[in-house]
Amino acid sequence: MTNDSKDLALTAVRAALDKKGLAPTLLDLSAEGAYTDFILVVSGRSDRHVQSVAEGVKHVLRDELGREPIGVEGNRDGQWSLIDYGEIVVHVFYHPIREFYDLEGLWGTAPRIPLEVPADSQIHYSDVYV
Repeated sequence: MTNDSKDLALTAVRAALDKKGLAPTLLDLSAEGAYTDFILVVSGRSDRHVQSVAEGVKHVLRDELGREPIGVEGNRDGQWSLIDYGEIVVHVFYHPIREFYDLEGLWGTAPRIPLEVPADSQIHYSDVYV
């Protein structure tokens, strides 16, 4: 892991939060020998919100850091979007889909990078998704 990849990941977190992304989790896989240094998992409240968060991340990383993704998947239906930058991979999910796939559970031993998440970007157990 380099500081550059961590800075890229933290910029992606900020971009997701700027679009009101929910419950971002930043997993540090740098010691895991994995395919990437960091995975950012973040939720949206609807299909349009998922698309907005994903587009916001791509725009900020392009405009501020000159970075283009090497791959993008899943944008069409708005339930999930994957944005691959090599050293970081961003997953934006409609929240019930995120809970179903549980990527954080798959990487349960990976350290989580502490993030300051505003109250309006936190998910509370009382939130109901249909």
